[in-house]
Amino acid sequence: MARSVSGVPVDADRNVPGLIVKFGDYPLHHGGVGAIRSLGRLGIPMYAITEDRYTPAAASRYLRRAFVWPTTGTEEPERLVEGLLRIGARIGRPTVLVPTDEEAAVLIAEHQEELGERFLFPRVDAKLPRRLASKQGLHELCVEHGIPSPAAAFPQSYEEIVAFAESARFPIVAKNREAFVRRSQPAVNGTTRIATREGLLSLARDWGDQPGVILQEYLPREEAEDWIVHAYFDADSTPLAMFTGVKVRSWPPHAGMTANAYVVDNPELADLAARFIKQIGFSGVIDLDLRFDRRDGQYKLLDFNPRMGAQFRLFENESGIDVVRAMHLDLTGRTVPEGEQRAGHRYIVENIDLPALLAYRRSGYTTPHAPARASGTELAWLAGDDLRPFFTMLARFVRPGARHLYQLWRTNRRGNSTSTTTK
Repeated sequence: MARSVSGVPVDADRNVPGLIVKFGDYPLHHGGVGAIRSLGRLGIPMYAITEDRYTPAAASRYLRRAFVWPTTGTEEPERLVEGLLRIGARIGRPTVLVPTDEEAAVLIAEHQEELGERFLFPRVDAKLPRRLASKQGLHELCVEHGIPSPAAAFPQSYEEIVAFAESARFPIVAKNREAFVRRSQPAVNGTTRIATREGLLSLARDWGDQPGVILQEYLPREEAEDWIVHAYFDADSTPLAMFTGVKVRSWPPHAGMTANAYVVDNPELADLAARFIKQIGFSGVIDLDLRFDRRDGQYKLLDFNPRMGAQFRLFENESGIDVVRAMHLDLTGRTVPEGEQRAGHRYIVENIDLPALLAYRRSGYTTPHAPARASGTELAWLAGDDLRPFFTMLARFVRPGARHLYQLWRTNRRGNSTSTTTK
């Protein structure tokens, strides 16, 4: 029997559970909670890997069981595969995997044969997710397929950084080059804006003989607008669910996690994403970050996440389908209902949008495509039918969250001369 979501019947297979897969220590992840709720509301049994028993995900009424498995994301792949297979054996039936980070998506793709015995997931070229999650790999794919992206350099030594600095136009942006490496040997603490040559050389002295960074053209926030694309593509790289939206605020500012965003129809952007996915032959859920550069009128691809994005619940079509539901339906042989996206809908991440709002007031950044009034609002944490994750988030966020915000403020002060850091 089809389960109704917001009055719309969705014919999900409730005999096939879902498992939230995450590696690393980030317990306050609203995307995982969103996926548990999204599928759980359809009556699908949900399981999740958690750091401990007191995470917001573990507190959800829609979670049947939390598998407590603290990881760092730096473990040997064989150990992670063995752990997943043990969890699969305990669930005891075929289960749809829902990765929430690049490391999980890459591991699943590169160990499809072993994991395919117990789990369901989109099949893809085993090397493709790692290449897409790599900043260098993504840049090379963009160049190969004619997709606009910021100019970039990939220095292999400190000497090459010195040479780059001589002719570079500052500010620039530095990012960790590869998934997994960002956990074991991070060169920067996420996306980092570097204001001066001296700031670059100062940071680079700590990057070692083989700096794992990409140095990227900075797109001025005053001349840009941030857009996002979430979609699910089937085995033929055909979009079964496609959504576009504009990012109003992120935290840390301009480079971090989405804090406030709106659904905005953008056929040009949807066509760009669909063309790129078809060219590279990807299958599965995607989360793209693009920056519209008003100086040349191009959408430039900044990040390609080959997995569910944390803010995916912003997007749902008239048939009640988001990207996670689309994936579960497709992998279980169901039809994915079509429908227009909910234009004007808003998404707010409660614990980070307030500091983001304060930061953006002085940034010069504007989002002219954002609607003046929301047609509806989805909160990341607070849900009337599932209150415990919100209060668990508050309990875990207040003290460490305040300390984290203070550390970011200190980093931003330093950024006036060197860098601005994010996730």
